[in-house]
Amino acid sequence: MDDESMNDDSMEESRSMDPKEAPRAEIDRFSEEAGTLLVRTEMNDLPGPDEPIDFDQGPFITQGLGPDGGAVEYYNFDVQPAEPAPIYAFVRENGDPVEDQLNIIDVIPGDEGYNDFWHVHEVTVPDDYEANTVTSSADLMGHDLEITATDSIKNCPVVPEGSTATKRAGDEDEGLIAGWYEGEVVSYFLFEEAPLEATDGNEVPVSPIYVSFNANPDEDGGGPQSGFVTEEMSDQTHNVVASLPGDESYSPLWTVTVYDNADFEDVSDLDTATSANILDTDTATVNCPIVSVEME
Repeated sequence: MDDESMNDDSMEESRSMDPKEAPRAEIDRFSEEAGTLLVRTEMNDLPGPDEPIDFDQGPFITQGLGPDGGAVEYYNFDVQPAEPAPIYAFVRENGDPVEDQLNIIDVIPGDEGYNDFWHVHEVTVPDDYEANTVTSSADLMGHDLEITATDSIKNCPVVPEGSTATKRAGDEDEGLIAGWYEGEVVSYFLFEEAPLEATDGNEVPVSPIYVSFNANPDEDGGGPQSGFVTEEMSDQTHNVVASLPGDESYSPLWTVTVYDNADFEDVSDLDTATSANILDTDTATVNCPIVSVEME
């Protein structure tokens, strides 16, 4: 769009909004609408709506094994679809980011189409655009702005303000980032242990993980609700990931394959995991960014 279209009556009536003075959206990752494996009940005592979440404690972090048997640690952000949601990042006509402009999303946990994984769309604005004049996707679509879908996917779980997840495998900031949702401020983490690009089908790439549960899925109370099998007097599982940050095939969105817990002691790396008795394949896709790696 050109400067003339930017200065139409609707834009002249718009005013830049200070994020520090804006209302905040209520975030609940554990409602029945938002959660799949992590849903709040009277028994599990998961944090309530808009209560800060400490992801550095169970059940939100797990110790597993890498392809070669080295210990890895990863967060659990629950089941996420392969189709990313859009996030809008503002740039000037020369390609520079608009200083102080918050990114815009149009879904939060519990909304249809929400995903922790975001497909980056660049919104090009002229030099006279004032940061945070546009604060919602509806407002964005109401203006004749150039929007370009990039190949980039970002892993940014939306969480209540005050939430913490202090571990990273990369050098990205562990703090929360602010964004806009329908004119309200939201907070999200950023995990960039490896770059992610959309597939040819505009989906999030996936990588396998092999897991075993205390009760196999075909038993009463079996599957995820029974918890992962761990070594005696330890939090170490024998859940094995097929790729690590730095591997070309790595992705934090994992397709889950379940192996028989009778084979737990025999599983120590990817070769032994794939040789175990497989009970179920591709049971879900879960967001589990790896945050530490110990090489064998």
